[in-house]
Amino acid sequence: MPSPIITKMNADLIVAMKAKEEAKVLALRTLKSALKYKEVDLKRELTDPEAIDVLSTQAKQRRESIEGFEKGGRPEQAATEKAELELIQSYLPAALSAEELLNLVAEAIASVNATTPKDMGKVMAALTPKVKGRCDMGQVSAAVKTKLS
Repeated sequence: MPSPIITKMNADLIVAMKAKEEAKVLALRTLKSALKYKEVDLKRELTDPEAIDVLSTQAKQRRESIEGFEKGGRPEQAATEKAELELIQSYLPAALSAEELLNLVAEAIASVNATTPKDMGKVMAALTPKVKGRCDMGQVSAAVKTKLS
């Protein structure tokens, strides 16, 4: 049985096709392709956490593309990537606020008794399952470094 994220994406694709929203159809097909590649690699259907991992990777790629297009003076491509990023984010869990992230970091530090920057790996291991797909891991890493310094 497909993950609820993939099921919702399939339904949204049908709606977009009927509405003749070509950009959305193309973006959804691209995402479905990335999910299908992962399924082929694993030789089984994806679970929701695995689908979130794939979508998080796709979101990160879009952020990097937006940055590159904006630096390169190509605002129309950046706008396309921004629209795709918004679509991807609609399938991901709600993003963490800065305050929520800091609270989770503090909890993780306390749970593993971390005191120095050398303990960062243990903190990240405890924190990753709680924040995956809800926050950029670069932000998580920066927050942990700040707390442990």
